[in-house]
Amino acid sequence: MNVVLHQPLIPHNTGAVGRTCLVTGAQLHLIHPLGFSLDEKHLKRCGLDYWRKLNVREYDDFAHFLRVTGAQRFFLVETGGTKNHTQPQYQPGDYFIFGSETVGLPANILAQNDDKIITLPMIPGERSLNLSVTVGIVLYEALRQTGFALID
Repeated sequence: MNVVLHQPLIPHNTGAVGRTCLVTGAQLHLIHPLGFSLDEKHLKRCGLDYWRKLNVREYDDFAHFLRVTGAQRFFLVETGGTKNHTQPQYQPGDYFIFGSETVGLPANILAQNDDKIITLPMIPGERSLNLSVTVGIVLYEALRQTGFALID
């Protein structure tokens, strides 16, 4: 599985996501610009000693990410979507793309890929879950559907 963070802003969220990726066998992809430096102590503190074990892939922008990875099966995780994250039938190698903590994914990316938007159910009127929590929920649902093949 592949976890993609599009322009993340908060280093400790990215550190926690990196740790989740490592222990599940998922690949972490980061799309620039980032709201922090990858050598920041906060990032490494949240990733603990796991961060040095990660093979993080970086991209200049979303178009660069698509060119380099050739990702065909990807899902945009966004609040306000209409398709529950449990509805798609996930496959090993899928990409899950998450937006920044404050603004989510850009409107142009969402508009061009509206059939790929998934969301987590929440009570009305609340903004969103924490990014690292959301990644964990979506990733583990995909792993559950695929029989935890990456972990077993």
